[in-house]
Amino acid sequence: MKLNDPELVRRQYETEAGLATRRKAQLHYHHGPDGFDTAFAAVAEADPGRVLEVGCGMGQFAERVARETAAHVVATDLSPRMVELAAERGLDARLADVHALPFGDGEFDCVVANAMLYHVADLEGALAEIHRVLEPGGRLVATTAGAEHMQDLWLFVGYHVPERQFSRESGEEALSRHFEHVERQDVDGEIVFPDAEAFRAYVDSTFFAADVPRPLPDFEGSFASRTCMTIFVAER
Repeated sequence: MKLNDPELVRRQYETEAGLATRRKAQLHYHHGPDGFDTAFAAVAEADPGRVLEVGCGMGQFAERVARETAAHVVATDLSPRMVELAAERGLDARLADVHALPFGDGEFDCVVANAMLYHVADLEGALAEIHRVLEPGGRLVATTAGAEHMQDLWLFVGYHVPERQFSRESGEEALSRHFEHVERQDVDGEIVFPDAEAFRAYVDSTFFAADVPRPLPDFEGSFASRTCMTIFVAER
């Protein structure tokens, strides 16, 4: 399995079901600092006028940027359903492929890529496109996960997660091929599932659900798993 398999990505995001379940776990079961707060602070710090989010998902992050900054926000995704959900939040939401963005050179002063660069078929091409639509001095804020992200959970169920092509460990090198300056900030915490039902729902929401050994192990009480999130800020 590859996390950047276009057909796998299409199936995972043709509805919001899996993403919504994982987002619920992040919102309600996570303990520790929130990496998306760190990413938002990196966007707000730039005082941007025009922000592009690629792979916007259901639109929560783009909506926050639009609500809490003075920027005009454009939210894009490959999934028609995700674009529909983002538009319902009042966003300027458009169907677009990060490999061929329908925008002019230097049109944005900030681009956001939240937990999506490990899904793109051509990472170098995607980063080149992001660089192109950023104005000189503009910044990319990109979030991803580390190799140990949710490892406690995956070890417990006996599954080895495929390597991410853009991760905490590899992201800086990839970004440095396209951007002048790259900074990395790690944000770690844990998700504590309150019971086996919440645990199973999370496993079943993931890309890997069909490949995980069954039946899932049972347990009583809660289950905690480390989270390892990284925020990269890359300046053009």
